[in-house]
Amino acid sequence: MSTHSSASTQRPVSMSGEAIRPETGDIDAGSADELLVSLGYTPELSRNRSTLQVAFMSFVLASIPYGLATTLYYPLIGGGPVNIIWGWVAVSAIVICVAASLGEITSVYPTAGGVYYQTFMLAPPNWRRLAAWTCGWLYVVGNITITLAVNFGSTTFLVGCINVFETADGEGVLAGEPYQVFLIFLGITLLCNAISSLGNRWLPILDTFAIFWTFAGVIAIMICVLVIAKNGRHDATWVFTHFEANSGWTPGWSFMVGLLHAAYATSSTGMIISMCEEVRAPATQVPKAMILTICINTVAGLMFMIPLVFVLPDIQELILLAQPVPAIIKSAIGNSGGAFGLLIPLLVLALLCGIGCTTATSRCVYAFARDGAIPGSKWWKTINHKLDDVPLNAMMLSMVVQIVLGVIYFGSSAAFNAFSGVGVIALTAAYAAPIVVSMLSGRETVRTANFSLGHFGWFCNIVAVCWSVLVIPLFCMPTAVPVLDPTLMNYASVVFVGFTVISIAWYLAWGRANYVGPPTA
Repeated sequence: MSTHSSASTQRPVSMSGEAIRPETGDIDAGSADELLVSLGYTPELSRNRSTLQVAFMSFVLASIPYGLATTLYYPLIGGGPVNIIWGWVAVSAIVICVAASLGEITSVYPTAGGVYYQTFMLAPPNWRRLAAWTCGWLYVVGNITITLAVNFGSTTFLVGCINVFETADGEGVLAGEPYQVFLIFLGITLLCNAISSLGNRWLPILDTFAIFWTFAGVIAIMICVLVIAKNGRHDATWVFTHFEANSGWTPGWSFMVGLLHAAYATSSTGMIISMCEEVRAPATQVPKAMILTICINTVAGLMFMIPLVFVLPDIQELILLAQPVPAIIKSAIGNSGGAFGLLIPLLVLALLCGIGCTTATSRCVYAFARDGAIPGSKWWKTINHKLDDVPLNAMMLSMVVQIVLGVIYFGSSAAFNAFSGVGVIALTAAYAAPIVVSMLSGRETVRTANFSLGHFGWFCNIVAVCWSVLVIPLFCMPTAVPVLDPTLMNYASVVFVGFTVISIAWYLAWGRANYVGPPTA
């Protein structure tokens, strides 16, 4: 059994006996593995990603044009154009503070355990086990449900794209019955898991392809909808200042509820930390990738959304649709074939995003199971070396949980709202955990980090924590009130509480007596 000591006094030692200072960031693939050994873990994953490849994967995890397309309903009903554009800018600015705060801590503790491991190392010895357990379950639940939301969103978006083609009666060609939606979701989930598990060595190439594909697709959409604009264009004043709350909430709170759009698209910010053990110099590469990705995403998001707002059809009609973007593009282009052609880049990004989230989630589950915190850990911490060092069992566990939760759709068409909502809540809370613990210790551990934020760190930390406090109740709210139909209720809180009960029960039954947390030197 490993012994636990204060994180502030630990100095990892390399195999040669020389001290390793993770906060300096001067770590190549070899010394990164030595650092991992000194932290108590055996290197089992292949370090095959460069700084740009990490940034590209982080970009794919967010997959901004796709992520913003599948959730455009929320700002449309929340506040219209102002919610779409300025809500995105505001959340992006906040998330830069979150990414910077996490990057600073990651430069000190670059492991696949991510925020879970960081919380344990930063917390005082007398309550670090409980803090790490809580953060770890939030992180795992957030990863799994966001991956589920991505694949489920891809499903409903695909249905919307197909239905730009209509029958003679003006109805979409695909009815979108619950069983059809579930089967498509099942197919997408199985495909993402197959590619992630069987093609691990090729994933960095896919991520690199994705960023060029993204901007090519965004530029094509931007030019075509603005040039053709079959039904005309709004003026700039309307695009940047029109506010139209249709949710039933008071205007200010309606705007806030509409932020789920931007929060969902940026919720993957810290998921890339789980890839630290597959990065050559994680102490510097991962923090840089996180910050760089948010900046790129902000620009890409504005490039995608502003042209769509200029050609926005009647908002009252759009909010009746689960996926309004296909209808917006069809209205601007004027024919179904052209609209579907412009939607293909987004469909490809949807699949790439699902693959990226599946990969990151499997590493998160593997890292948590490695420390014995998940029932049946001995199975989920196994690495399949025949498939280029993939935590296949952890990936399969995540996939099964997603499929089981997907069955909720048969009982409520608001399932996607629940999945995306609980994912944002859980991940945001998990990101806040190490930041809060670091602040309580006066930010002592990160003062000498190579990626230190200096005096600006307090500002970033406070913004990140305030955002977390807002997000948790905000995204448990129904999108519109009054809720006259149970199928329109937001069940994010139900899913969140369900996972919470499981984690508490497992802690009381086993964790309290047996869980010791990550190994320490």
